Amino acid sequence: MGRHPRRDLLAGLTVAIVALPLALGFGISSGMGAEAGLATAVVAGALAALFGGSGLQVSGPTGAMTVVLVPIMHQYGASGVLTVGVLAGLMLIALALGRAGKYMALVPAPVVEGFTVGIACVIGLQQVPAALGVPTPDGDKVIAVAWQAVQDFAAGPGWWAPAVALAVAVLMLAGSRRRPTVPFSLLAVAAATLAAEVAGLPLARIGRLPAGLPAPSPAFLDLSALNSLLAPAVAVAALAALESLLSASVADGMSVNHRHDPDRELFGQGLANLITPLFGGVPATGAIARTAVNVRSGAHSRLAALAHAGILAVIVYLGADLVARIPLAALAGVLLATSVRMVEVGSVKAMIASTRSDALVLALTAVATVALDLVAAVILGLIVAGALALRAIARNVRLDVMPLRPDLSGDHTEQEHALLAEHIVAYRLDGPLFFAAAHRFLLELSEVADVSAVILRMSRVTALDASGALVLGDAITRLERRGITVYVSGIRDGHHRALRALGVIARLDEAGRVLATTPQAIAAARDHLRQAGLLPVDGHVPAGAGDQVRQRTTGA
Repeated sequence: MGRHPRRDLLAGLTVAIVALPLALGFGISSGMGAEAGLATAVVAGALAALFGGSGLQVSGPTGAMTVVLVPIMHQYGASGVLTVGVLAGLMLIALALGRAGKYMALVPAPVVEGFTVGIACVIGLQQVPAALGVPTPDGDKVIAVAWQAVQDFAAGPGWWAPAVALAVAVLMLAGSRRRPTVPFSLLAVAAATLAAEVAGLPLARIGRLPAGLPAPSPAFLDLSALNSLLAPAVAVAALAALESLLSASVADGMSVNHRHDPDRELFGQGLANLITPLFGGVPATGAIARTAVNVRSGAHSRLAALAHAGILAVIVYLGADLVARIPLAALAGVLLATSVRMVEVGSVKAMIASTRSDALVLALTAVATVALDLVAAVILGLIVAGALALRAIARNVRLDVMPLRPDLSGDHTEQEHALLAEHIVAYRLDGPLFFAAAHRFLLELSEVADVSAVILRMSRVTALDASGALVLGDAITRLERRGITVYVSGIRDGHHRALRALGVIARLDEAGRVLATTPQAIAAARDHLRQAGLLPVDGHVPAGAGDQVRQRTTGA
């Protein structure tokens, strides 16, 4: 499996120690119970390690997935959560077969950062009832549930649970800063459990756990409910794909020469989510924190992630009674500290300071994650980021007036050149001409006045869509209605198709006013002005030529 088995086994042990309290906490937070979290860590952790596309990835229950599962659990119950896991697994496998892995890298960094900040807030709010030692109120809106828990605590405060949760969180945060390689989460939970047992503290515990994984069973499947569960399954699959590939990318960045296969990773996560519900586990994803611990602990191959799953399986079989005595407040403290550590303050500050657009997308995604749901937040963030990007691109489109230099307009007298400059204006279009920029282009070009001919130089148009082509045609029509003759030069080969298909240049093409180069267009415009009597013929300048053109253009 690997060339460094001892290092991999030691890394797997380290990750298992870190993962145990997280698996228990996330299982409880999802509403499915601690046993579901352990089953997910064992089954999904092993399957994703074997079949996934990253040799360093560690998979299991995560805080982000818990946030999505809470409303599903509230509305559809345990069978709904398990069915959603199966459907999401099938969707992930379909994405893998469709080779969609590479597209996940297109999610903008401010969306990912805002998404992470929002998840951290939601995870922290989810721990409020257990940290205060009150029963979790009904509801799937995390802010409302947390506020109700605070009110319940105020009605009859008990201080042992908050003290234990705070002590565990502080020990984790302070200890990890000084000794990042020490598993303070497990040490803090063990110390809290020992203190609670010795002192007989009145704290709610995890409770009885089965000594082993249940036999696989599809009994939870309700075919009649599949239609109503498709939308939640899409949300779970999207989150699993996004978080798993993000985690795999983090592992690549922390290692020297490791690179993951995104499509294989989607397949491995899909298979894990397809099988795990049969053992009572919740949907899983790649876990960024546990993956980072795995890499920092010296993992070199899949053996480390497999060892992590195997060690957790041994704990399930041999240590169920000990795990059952862990106070819920201690696990709440672990997850509170985890939510704080999820937010990279330096990265958030840097992104907010970079551009106003990035700051807006980050803040909007974070707020939407807390107020709405994760998938809606990501979609909203993508839409806003895309709109701002289009706005920035549209601002780069320029419509510049170009002077008629002698080298472009031919060899003629100074007087003739002055008349050319008076009657002909050349515009150079720079950048993409598409729907985001087309309206401004139309307004600018429609303001042209007091000329006989307009030359549109299009050699620097980098992109052209149907909206841009139609607006170009509208601008040409408006100019011609005012008696201005329009010439077009330098159309790129790839742009002819859209312009011809929409009939934008057909009339100009027939009249010989679509030219390959700007000098040719200027020569054609000069001939037109000579025929109209506005330019000298054999050195004779027609009287009042300038007045004629002004009267004609203003009277049109």
